[in-house]
Amino acid sequence: MKDSIRARYAEERLPRYTSYPTAPHFTGAVSARRYDKWLASLPAAPASLYLHIPFCRSMCWYCGCHTTVARRDRPILDYLAALRREIELVADRLTQPLPVRQIHFGGGTPTILAPVDFAGLVRLLRQRFPLERDAETAVEIDPRTLAPAMIGAFGEAGVTRANLGVQSFDVRVQEAINRRQGFEQTAAAVTALRAAGIDSIGFDLIYGLPHQTVRSCLETVEACVALRPGRIAVFGYAHLPGFKKHQRKIDEAALPGGSARHDQAEAIAEALMAAGYRRIGIDHFALPGDRLAEASAKGALHRNFQGYTTDSAETLIGFGASAIGRLPQGYVQNETVLGAYAERVQRGELATARGYRLTAEDRLRGELIERLMCDFEVDVAAICARHGAAPAELMRSANRLEALAADGIVQVEGSVVRLADDSHFLARTVASAFDAHLGARPGGFSRAV
Repeated sequence: MKDSIRARYAEERLPRYTSYPTAPHFTGAVSARRYDKWLASLPAAPASLYLHIPFCRSMCWYCGCHTTVARRDRPILDYLAALRREIELVADRLTQPLPVRQIHFGGGTPTILAPVDFAGLVRLLRQRFPLERDAETAVEIDPRTLAPAMIGAFGEAGVTRANLGVQSFDVRVQEAINRRQGFEQTAAAVTALRAAGIDSIGFDLIYGLPHQTVRSCLETVEACVALRPGRIAVFGYAHLPGFKKHQRKIDEAALPGGSARHDQAEAIAEALMAAGYRRIGIDHFALPGDRLAEASAKGALHRNFQGYTTDSAETLIGFGASAIGRLPQGYVQNETVLGAYAERVQRGELATARGYRLTAEDRLRGELIERLMCDFEVDVAAICARHGAAPAELMRSANRLEALAADGIVQVEGSVVRLADDSHFLARTVASAFDAHLGARPGGFSRAV
């Protein structure tokens, strides 16, 4: 692919397609009352749970999450009380047991909770939701604040997977993003987690950060590979200071341009694959024995709000402020403001603030987009057959495909759309060809690369 073509597409700002339609299309038309009815009608089919812990001890300036800095424990304890109340409210609305396949704690920093509180929260979940025998419990971790007592609580709670934020080991980059984290600190956390029986370890890296270079990216990769995590996710930094005010503290002049970002991403990918990792989708890498790599090889990879996943459950229930859930009927999102969230649940109400009711066409296009994001190809006719839709009409509506084919990004053979081998990094661009909502409600999206 010519550099000029690559640069043109890489500069586009597009959704990450962790859902379809994407969150900017959620509205208040989906209320707590509607969510109540959706919960009551859920079948006894496997589900997953997501719990959002929106607190950190300090703010990383690159962060795009819903989180706040908590210097004291009181706000965290108050939030925990509201979170427990919401779990009870949701469970009470279910008319039959909902077997749980995966539990994911995200943030913020979930390990900001006291160990006894974390263990108690998991016990409550187990009391109110039957867990499948091989259920997975995953926790996002900041190695800088991980205490030995919390690792002990992980063992008691049956945590099976830990995901550690690394981002970059380059000290100059760390200073520019307000996150100092040494390699020794991270290595000690990994060693302690493995000693506690948590063998499934993942790292998060970011490229496109201020002062970052290909060389510093490769040095970070080399250090990470030495610790041999099973998974490594590599995300492009999304600079959206209009949405996240703390990002204004980052010097925009120090940010790498589109071409440099692409070079960093590809250098990281090549280094990881040379180290024995398999490329999973657009931004994940996994060792061959990891469940993510096995799912990818079988064509059973999925994508949700946590990124690429082995989770095939149609129902994902989100707990906590700003948490997003998906049910067969559509998406729901809780109040994002902590006070409003707590007030709602303490009154005995569900905290739903907005959402989206899926149509038949949304489900069709959502499956097409998921397969493109996971497999880099899709048989439009096969998916249309499952949804009772006409593939010719859908292909015609994807008017961008012709230009993408002319630029060598995709190959269209009958009803099969396949990304060229050197264009996998533009999967979001190709997926956007099937996005009927794109442009209907402007949102702050990140660069395609």
